[in-house]
Amino acid sequence: MRTSKFQTVILLALVLCMSALDVGVVAQQKKKKETPQGTRVMWRRPADISSRDLFLGPGGAGMRPDLRRITFLKEEKGGYSKKYRVRDASGREWVVKIGKEAQSETSAIRLLWGVGYLTEVNYLVPRVTIPGKGTFNNVRFEARPEEWDRAGEWKWKKNPFVGTPEYQGLKIMMAMINNWDLKDSNNVIIQTNGELRYVISDLGATFGHASSTPLFWRLTRSRNNPSKYAKAKFFKEVKGDRVVLHFGGKNSGLMKDITLRDVQWLSSWLSKLSDQQLRDAFRAANYRQDEINILVREVRERSNELLYLRRDPELSRRR
Repeated sequence: MRTSKFQTVILLALVLCMSALDVGVVAQQKKKKETPQGTRVMWRRPADISSRDLFLGPGGAGMRPDLRRITFLKEEKGGYSKKYRVRDASGREWVVKIGKEAQSETSAIRLLWGVGYLTEVNYLVPRVTIPGKGTFNNVRFEARPEEWDRAGEWKWKKNPFVGTPEYQGLKIMMAMINNWDLKDSNNVIIQTNGELRYVISDLGATFGHASSTPLFWRLTRSRNNPSKYAKAKFFKEVKGDRVVLHFGGKNSGLMKDITLRDVQWLSSWLSKLSDQQLRDAFRAANYRQDEINILVREVRERSNELLYLRRDPELSRRR
């Protein structure tokens, strides 16, 4: 009798183990089956670059939030800034960001989109009341279209675009706007219309300053500070074919393989943006006029620095 009970227990244990294995296999198969499919895209040639509206940005007039009625849905966790999920009067959902990063992110999106990068769609609302939460100034509304599936993050050091002109150009843009927060969790793959769009979702830590000295950048970092942005160094030197940029922040090693060819590729597009387009990108974020003047001047100066860089002949001869 005792032997029979023992055999029953062993049999039940084996059944449970097999069931667990089956569940694991099914889960693994499901995960594999759900791997996002589509054409991978990070940048698209901006044939209309001179006419792009950097005030309205990638969403244009058609996607602007309908502010006649705002409904609070939930609080969004994570990140530096306070964020809420809301629904506007037309039924569309948004993630609103409150605080210092709202302005800088709004402008950063427009500059990236202006030269062809795929981006989030956002708008800066100067003042809005969110029922149950309060009334806030300078609030960033970031669209959450139903047809966009957020299919996970992409990694800076391992992605399908490593080594391509658009990837190298994106890194230069990050140094140009002083985005010191280059971490993978700020990136997102958006699946829509048969594409997998590689997008930087969080660009709030821009247009400030961070020391390029290791460790000290954490003590000196700032965001959305036009005067400090204008005082921060950008270009350092040309070493043969390599361009050395001042960059303080996370993943600073990404900047070690920037070449003259990379710089020439990006600057060929940046130079096509007019001063008025740059001005519109910062007007869209509700900056004061004096701040707009500072930011436009600095972005143009950095763009021109890249445009006129030349090979260092002395270092080239030593090779």
